[in-house]
Parts: sequence; C-alpha cells; structure tokens
Amino acid sequence: MRITHRAVTQTALLGLNNNLSSVAKLQQQLTSGKLISAPSDSPTGANKALQIRQDQSAVQQFAKNTTDGQSWLDATDTALTTAIGQVQRVRALTVQALNDGAVSTDAQRAIAVEVAALRESLLGVANSSINDRALFGGVTQGSSAYASDGTYVGAPPVGEGITRRVSNADRIRIDVTGPEAFGPASPGGLDLFALVGKIATDVETAPGSLSGDLEALDVALDRLLGATASVGARSARMEAAGQVNTDLQLTLASQLVNVEDIDLAKTIMELNQTEVGYKAALQATAQVIQPTLVDFLA
Repeated sequence: MRITHRAVTQTALLGLNNNLSSVAKLQQQLTSGKLISAPSDSPTGANKALQIRQDQSAVQQFAKNTTDGQSWLDATDTALTTAIGQVQRVRALTVQALNDGAVSTDAQRAIAVEVAALRESLLGVANSSINDRALFGGVTQGSSAYASDGTYVGAPPVGEGITRRVSNADRIRIDVTGPEAFGPASPGGLDLFALVGKIATDVETAPGSLSGDLEALDVALDRLLGATASVGARSARMEAAGQVNTDLQLTLASQLVNVEDIDLAKTIMELNQTEVGYKAALQATAQVIQPTLVDFLA
C-alpha cells in the first residue's frame, strides 16, 4: 500500500493540531484556575459541581434561618428573664403586705401602687416585638400580643407554632405564646396580669386573700421559669445546628474545589511537558514534510 505525501501531511497536521489543542486547554485551565469551563470538559464533574452548588444554596438558606431563629429566641429569653425579675419583685411585695401588724396603711398603699405599676411593666414586656411582630403573639401578624386591659389578642398556640428549618431534617420552634408564658394556669384561672392586678387590689381591700394570691403567683412564676428553660433548650439546639451548618459549608466548599479547581503544580508540569512535546512534533514534522517545487511555484 502506497502512502502518499498528502496522507503524511494530513496525519502530521492532525497530530500538531491535537497537541496545540492540549496546550491551549492547559493554558486556559492555568489562567482560570478551573478544570471545568464548560460541561463538555467533564460531564460527570459538571453534574457533580451543580449538585454541590445546589447543596450550598440550601445550606446558606439554613444559615439565614438559624440566624433569624436565634435572634427571635434571644429576644424571647431576654423578655422572659425581665418578666421573671418583675414577678419576683411582686412576690416580695406580696410577702411584705402579708405582715399585717408590721405594715401601715400608707405602706400598704405604696405597695399597691408599686404592684400596679409592675403589672403595667409586665404588660409592656409581654408586648415585646421583633421585626414588628409580637414575640408572644404566636402566628399573628400584629405587633402586640395583649391589649391595654390585659386581654390576649394574639393567636392561640397552634401545631408546632413558629418554626425555622435549620437542616433538611430538622425544624426548631422559636416562639412562646402569651398563654404559654403568662397563663392562665388552668381553665377559668387568672393569667399573670389579672393576678397581679388582683394582688394590687387585695393589698388594700382584702389582705386575707394574699395567701391564696401568693400561691397562684408561685404557679405563674414556675410557668415563666418553665418557658425560659424551654427557650434555653431550643436556643442550644439552634446554636448546635448553626455549628453543623458552618462545618457543612466548609465541607461543600472543599468538595467543590476538588471537583472544579486545578492542581496548580500538576497543571504547570503537564503544560511544560505538552509544550515540549508540541515543539518536538513541530521539528519532526518539518523533517518529514519537505518543501516541493509546487510550494515554491505557489
């Protein structure tokens, strides 16, 4: 079989073009720092990179949810801690008012005035808001959970309440409704604001009722402490979820680097080797393909 000069030339040029394409591809990778510039570079790698980026997008949203939820829980914890301090002050005043022989009429009046003021302060705490939403109002869109007379105007506890998804498999409740934190302790009972208002009245008009009021106040205080403990536990879960989320972001970023980014030293070495091969191929081709008379005539 006779090999023509044209066949030799075409084969040599094809090899040169392939070598030149390899050089260009390595140069492009070195410039961009990426192994994959188009899906055709690595269909499998491109698909994996897309999946990782989708996971990163979800994890970033979980991070935002975690931050928002932690802010809500922190605000609720602060409000509950403030309320506990004020209820403890009401309790101390109630105990003081129980000492009939040691408390004068003026002192009783002063205690009643302070207890009434603490009731208004407690209402203010119960109407705390975040992002113009009532902390203790449940799923209601209003900025207040209680009316000025102490009536609860928020939404009743429903289902899981307000939650934030912090991972594909976990949601954490972030709210505490007014009835859960401030009562009533039992069906038909008094909520905290009605109870404190009753104490303010009983100090002056019915001191004998203060013993029962004190027992009810202890129940209300235990409820507040329970709500605070619940918020603390959820806050710890939220913090743990945030740490897991941060670690997952780092893991996904590392995976994406492994899929998309070049090994700089390896790529430089491959480029040098490919350029040497290309130059050698040029020299060999120059020896094989000798100029003919037609080349000069052209």
